[in-house]
Amino acid sequence: MPDLWADQRNARIDAVMGLAARMRPTRFDEVVGQQAVDVLRRMARSDRLGSVLLWGPPGTGKTTLARVLAAETSRSLAEENAATVGVARIREILEQSRRGIESGEPPMLLFLDEIHRFNKAQQDVLLRDVEAGVVDLIGATTENPWASCTSALLSRAIVLGLEPLDCEAVTTLLHRACERDAMLRGLTIAPEAIILLADQAQGDGRRALNALELATRWTSGDVIDTDVAARAMGQSGLTWDRDGAAHYDHASALIKSIRSSHVDAALHWLAVMLEGGEDPMFIARRLAIAASEDIGLASSECISVAAATLQIVERIGLPEARYPLAHCTITLTNAPKSDAVTRAINAAQDDVRTNGPAPVPLSLRPSRAPGGRAMGHGEGYVHAHVDADAAWAMCDLGDARRYFTSDGHHDV
Repeated sequence: MPDLWADQRNARIDAVMGLAARMRPTRFDEVVGQQAVDVLRRMARSDRLGSVLLWGPPGTGKTTLARVLAAETSRSLAEENAATVGVARIREILEQSRRGIESGEPPMLLFLDEIHRFNKAQQDVLLRDVEAGVVDLIGATTENPWASCTSALLSRAIVLGLEPLDCEAVTTLLHRACERDAMLRGLTIAPEAIILLADQAQGDGRRALNALELATRWTSGDVIDTDVAARAMGQSGLTWDRDGAAHYDHASALIKSIRSSHVDAALHWLAVMLEGGEDPMFIARRLAIAASEDIGLASSECISVAAATLQIVERIGLPEARYPLAHCTITLTNAPKSDAVTRAINAAQDDVRTNGPAPVPLSLRPSRAPGGRAMGHGEGYVHAHVDADAAWAMCDLGDARRYFTSDGHHDV
């Protein structure tokens, strides 16, 4: 006999489900914009799936891929969030999967969202059963797994990176929703509105679909134009985590654009960091490093510009600090480049680590230290202002320790 109460409850849940949830892909063929799909499809065709960590920003399909993998393999799926689930529940799932295997069923899929929130002890609970194949783990994280997951767990899973969806992929999702969803079929959505939503979603498919759904409530007729779409999308703010991957990715992009003497690119990444809420002192410190590492002796005055920027930014703060930061960025980017300082100190430190320090000659040791004269310290010392050649020879470490060459710069 059918469970009419259950059917009614499911119908009520479906009635409040948002557009993004209604449009969630159910097959690999429906997933757009992610190369990881090919790897997961091959895993689904194998006898044993193995475990995988899905790493990517919000709205790129981590939960979707876990559910599709379960559907394509007819596996039982247990979904939990690492921020709220306890170890007792994890042990219960592991035991349930073990009993199923004993009954002839395939291992369960355990989907752990926000797996980076598990501490070391909680991750260790998974190790034995993941390695033994008792359960196939799918972990999802927005944080760098090599920084947030233990090496033991990483060795038992493959890491698949998910990228923000490009505009074409987001546009595909929006067009699909317009064609398939009953709520949208009676509406006319201007192509320019679709483009606006795709452009401003910042690679987040869920955000674009949520904005489209909100636009249906704000339109006064049956047409969604760019004005309605813009209101529904809201302010195009940046999602930023000062301790996350974006923090380091954008800092790297800024420095490499400066090194490549591309002013527009350097200013773009600076603007992204400022709009994202990055600590301006972090940016100033990175610029100070670049002034020596990448410009160095080709334009030594740049270190003074960077030092002044550090001081000014510390004293005035944002929003005005954006001016000296931009000033310094443009100056460093346009300056001639030299890596002679970088190569010289790297060579010197490599030599010391490999061969150890050279003994300090007696002539260079301080004669005024207690017992210094009795030990012969300072004997034979020649002041450079008296005889520069003799002083240079006195400090010479020999041909085996040559670190600096003056040809390490190029003009841009």
